[in-house]
Amino acid sequence: MDQVIAAIRKELTENSDPSIRESSKRFFKEEITCYGMKTATVTAIAKKYWKEIRSQEKYDIFALCEELYRSGYLEEAFIVSTWVPSLSDRFEPGDLSVFEYWIDRWITNWAACDGFCNHAVGELITKFPDQVVQLKRWAASPNRWMRRAACVSLIVPAKHGEFLSDVFELADLVLIDQDAMVQKGYGWLLKEASRKHIPEVFAYVMQNRAVMPRTALRYAIELMPQELKSEAMKKG
Repeated sequence: MDQVIAAIRKELTENSDPSIRESSKRFFKEEITCYGMKTATVTAIAKKYWKEIRSQEKYDIFALCEELYRSGYLEEAFIVSTWVPSLSDRFEPGDLSVFEYWIDRWITNWAACDGFCNHAVGELITKFPDQVVQLKRWAASPNRWMRRAACVSLIVPAKHGEFLSDVFELADLVLIDQDAMVQKGYGWLLKEASRKHIPEVFAYVMQNRAVMPRTALRYAIELMPQELKSEAMKKG
């Protein structure tokens, strides 16, 4: 399996572009390490090597994922985010503890967080809904990326109208969080929930707007009709 990692890194290096590497950095306030390439190129590499490893035992694939994370390169994290959802038919509830470790130990930017949590964690929670309680524990973590992960892991099911009560519970837990990445994360979650539940999300925003950071509020109401946006943004 070491040969797979070496081959992936060789392709990533060969496809790296210094101009993309520099331009990518403007999307992040924190320092990132990246090869510099278009997302489509990384996705193609991920899919190519998935064909080689997909028949391996799940935990052998997890070990490869951890080795990719260990490098710190953004594109290698993206490969993990592509591979792991493809294992969803083999997910077990205990896999969430593996994912938690990866997020807490290896994820250091919003792109790696969202790419992994939106799909891999979200699919596990959808498959095992009782595991949503773990996300509420993540929301109390001192690690900003764990707190963001708690929220963005429900983005896809919330978009389809699911887990509404849990969406509000998570928002409550990080309601006055001072970290902008967390504010944007739970604001985005509320926005996606509003696709199917505008009245409920609007009521939540109105109930909490006195303490809700404006960043989160603006995200939450983004898809609402203009009259509701105006009402939510009123001062006083």
